[in-house]
Amino acid sequence: MTTQPTIGVLGTGIMGAPVVRNLQKAGFAVRAWNRNPDKAAALEADGITVADTPADAARDADFVMTILIDGAAVEQTMVDGGALEAMGKDAIWLQCSTVGIEATERLADLAKARGINYIDAPLIGTKKPAEDGKLTVLAAGNRHLEPKCQPVFDAIGARTIWLDNVGEASKLKLVVNSWVLAVSAAIAEAIALAEGLGLDPQLFLETIKGSATDNPFLQMKGQATIDRNFAPSFPTDGAYKDIKLILDASQAADIDQDLITAVQQKLERTVQKGHGDKDMAAMFHATAK
Repeated sequence: MTTQPTIGVLGTGIMGAPVVRNLQKAGFAVRAWNRNPDKAAALEADGITVADTPADAARDADFVMTILIDGAAVEQTMVDGGALEAMGKDAIWLQCSTVGIEATERLADLAKARGINYIDAPLIGTKKPAEDGKLTVLAAGNRHLEPKCQPVFDAIGARTIWLDNVGEASKLKLVVNSWVLAVSAAIAEAIALAEGLGLDPQLFLETIKGSATDNPFLQMKGQATIDRNFAPSFPTDGAYKDIKLILDASQAADIDQDLITAVQQKLERTVQKGHGDKDMAAMFHATAK
């Protein structure tokens, strides 16, 4: 009988916890760790091994997957937490956090210095796609590792897009997120405008439904905004972090991002008003007076 690979997952938040569960359902041996032990402990009821330290999760694992808030958290966990040192030479580091271009290069260099295989693999999707195993995985790195990595990605995603060079996946993630955040801000403003003009905002969604300007994301976020249902799928704090990475990348590429700069200001006001832990659709609170 073939033994399934072991995967150490570092980070069990909104995205990490469902990823862990789907890996287990696919038959992988999973060890999970989180900076907040209470979040990781909730996985024990599902029979998932919870490690006390990042090093414990990574030791003797075939894959180590990082799903953390930012580059600093990933570096601290892998270096100070001992995970990188605990990894075997044949192990593969799947770096799934959204960390931007500069941090991706830095993390890849840390792996290279240790002789560890590194795959730049940010995830596209929010809470529900993560729970359903329907994420899109952007994977970049040594293509010879693709056959080993693909079963892992298939367990958590509906689609994998492979690119050749480390860093290209993180760049593509920033491009995708720039569109998502711009659309989210536009939805918030459209709903606020309808309400401000004394219209039932439901008319907005009904009018564009099925037209060339319609899409499922707009209907979902628009309805959530009308219902004032801001349960976090993609928290505003995370979106605010990501938009800074997008603007840093734009500046380095000499691209004017007037629209994204405006969205950043809206996200900043949303956070300042105390809605950072709510879904990014809560940008409505920075739009309506």
